[in-house]
Amino acid sequence: MKRYIVEGGRALQGKIVISGSKNASLPIIAASILNKGITKLYNVPNIHDTQMMFEILKKLGCKVKKNNGKIIIDSRNIKSYEISEELMRQMRSSVTIVGALIGRYKKAIFTYPGGCDIGSRPIDLHLKAFRNLGVNIEEEDGYINCSCDKIKSSEISLDFPSVGATENAMIASALADGKTIITNAAMEPEIIDLQNFLNKMGAKISGAGTNVVTIEGVHNLKDVSYKIMPDRIEAGTFLCASAITGGNITIKNVIPENLTPVLHKLEECGCKLDVKKDEIAIDSPKKLKAIDIKTMPYPGFPTDMQSVFASMLTIAKGTSIVIENIFENRYKYTNELKRMGAKITIEGKTAIIKGVRRLSKANVKATDLRGGASLVIAALNAKGKTAIEDIEYILRGYEDFDKKLKKIGAKIKLEEGE
Repeated sequence: MKRYIVEGGRALQGKIVISGSKNASLPIIAASILNKGITKLYNVPNIHDTQMMFEILKKLGCKVKKNNGKIIIDSRNIKSYEISEELMRQMRSSVTIVGALIGRYKKAIFTYPGGCDIGSRPIDLHLKAFRNLGVNIEEEDGYINCSCDKIKSSEISLDFPSVGATENAMIASALADGKTIITNAAMEPEIIDLQNFLNKMGAKISGAGTNVVTIEGVHNLKDVSYKIMPDRIEAGTFLCASAITGGNITIKNVIPENLTPVLHKLEECGCKLDVKKDEIAIDSPKKLKAIDIKTMPYPGFPTDMQSVFASMLTIAKGTSIVIENIFENRYKYTNELKRMGAKITIEGKTAIIKGVRRLSKANVKATDLRGGASLVIAALNAKGKTAIEDIEYILRGYEDFDKKLKKIGAKIKLEEGE
């Protein structure tokens, strides 16, 4: 087991470079199956989740090489269309490989995916999209068997703008006959990155970033080289880390427009921001102001930033209200923050946070990826040394988290346990 030991009370100063996006990398890695050839990817973050995705590809028969920050995927000789149950259970995003296998082989066998326990995240929208594309789906003994003679073009209307279901429908229909239209599609920037990747591979997709995505099926795709977009959630996390410490940092390799709701809320808190083309500087006040937050699908405030912001707001002057509209179990981390002296009351979807002057050291445990990051953020403020256990959750989504924090002045170390 690994843990972080953080000694709080140091204002963060300096510059760091944001890594490639976790949430963009995973569907793009999955979609590399479609071209039956060579895919070269750049700016892929070296995190647990991307490593798991590479392991799934290898089990299917792909060759994966890493060379000076470049990932080379050779999908010419895939020999299986059954996804490893063990690997599938470790990561929810593995479900996007199903769309790629259906698109290429017209069949896929898999089990229900795993991941962080932050609430109900059923894959019924994915399965409904596949059925719209003419895929027959049978469930037996915990396995889901998908098969069809050909992918049919279709109109897919999503009941909820699910990012994963939108991505899966795009991937599965890239090689379909005719035109497929996805309505009520998710509009996240990572959807645009997937569209750009697929189009560079030879697909004909338009509308990503709006609520209607159109896919004109093509017969073949080609080898491709592609650079993954920067991670907007990591960027937001470091901005909050600076804010809770009264720091002044600059983050590089960012797309500011992808962070608009986060930047607006930081300004409401009293932070001063200097936004340039691909970097953001934050000058944090001595005392943050309480604010209200409501998570919504993009372009609303991201659910992945909710816990990190809530952590920061534990020391804001006044009372903050946070409403979580996406995942019902996303407040588990608040019990750990209370151990550090935070005053948080949960009422259904709402968290009421009364700011305290400063948090205190404690032994805490990460409950999920973003909740784990929120504990590190809190520890940067806390008096004394805080031990954060179960950081495997954090390692799923943040590349060199402790090293980057050290670079801007945090006193943090990674300890290897038994």
